Amino acid sequence: MGTVGERTVGVEEEMLLVDVATGRPRSVAGRVIDAAASGRPSETGSEGGVEGELQRYMVETQSSVCTELADVEGELRGWRHRVAVAAREAGAGSAALGTAPLAGDGLITPKPRYLRMVERFGPVVHDALTCGSHVHVGVESDEEGVAVIDRIRVWLPVVLALSANSPFSNGQDTGYASYRSQLWLRWPSAGPSDLFGSAAAYHSVVRSMVESGVLLDDGMIYFDARLSHRYPTVEIRAADVCADLGDTMVVAAICRGLVETASRAAAAGEPPLPLSSSLLRLATWQAAHDGVDGMLVDPATMRPEPAAVVVEQLVDAIRPALASFGDLERVEEGVARLLSTGSGATRQRRTFARTGRLVDVVAEAVRLSAR
Repeated sequence: MGTVGERTVGVEEEMLLVDVATGRPRSVAGRVIDAAASGRPSETGSEGGVEGELQRYMVETQSSVCTELADVEGELRGWRHRVAVAAREAGAGSAALGTAPLAGDGLITPKPRYLRMVERFGPVVHDALTCGSHVHVGVESDEEGVAVIDRIRVWLPVVLALSANSPFSNGQDTGYASYRSQLWLRWPSAGPSDLFGSAAAYHSVVRSMVESGVLLDDGMIYFDARLSHRYPTVEIRAADVCADLGDTMVVAAICRGLVETASRAAAAGEPPLPLSSSLLRLATWQAAHDGVDGMLVDPATMRPEPAAVVVEQLVDAIRPALASFGDLERVEEGVARLLSTGSGATRQRRTFARTGRLVDVVAEAVRLSAR
């Protein structure tokens, strides 16, 4: 994934495979991948793909590189449909849920790297049944990428809040809008990063982290935003996977707007906000807990404000970039909807309040994910 002239964007979505009758995860990833990938790319028109993940209850779909969000949306919709059909053929459903509302058995995909992770990190690996959405935005160089990372980091808690879609885990309401983010922070390299200042400093930190012996490789650099180790992109990893693809595209548009705005600011010599990663972890926790239904932390003051206020500040900050890409209307309408009706977490809780059954929450997610 890269950029040639225009700011490209691509999206990866992790999907949970479930038993629709019981709501519990089903370990059919291998069968789903084989069926969904057959005939690619001619049947989908996509250069993206579908592949396995850490646990056998998950698959990841990937769009190809695009300059128009409508193209990304069309590809992701196509992959969601293919995965849903393949899952049905395997006797399962495919659900865009940030966490599994009902527990699975922690079945790990038997790849050598994943098995090494189990040996090294133990229960952290088995508990990592989490599904996120990763947005890749093209940059021209590592230097530009690190300048962007330094400037978007303060807004990533808001991205998390907008995407929050994981209130239930192990059969209970966790109290969080995004419990996925809390499980993810168990990894030693996950979460907000410090200011780097240069590509050389970024690479030095990554090298030191790997050489510490704690991480297996640089693929385990789980910063909320990082230089992709595979593509010339900034990879923004803060979001839950969203059941509604429309929410996914709002997040993708905001991420591209953030990257473009940050790049322009860096070129103009504007310094990043000098917030410590310790303070950003607090803002991330608040976003994970309340989502868009409560309070968020204003990155300029580090004081609590109603979520709507902070979200509107984010949109205002990136408005010129959104307009330049033709994404402003999509984001304004999407944000208004999320603030009015709530994120995926709100919808999950609403379903549970109506039926009192987590299996119905899962079934609803299966239905929404295939639209």
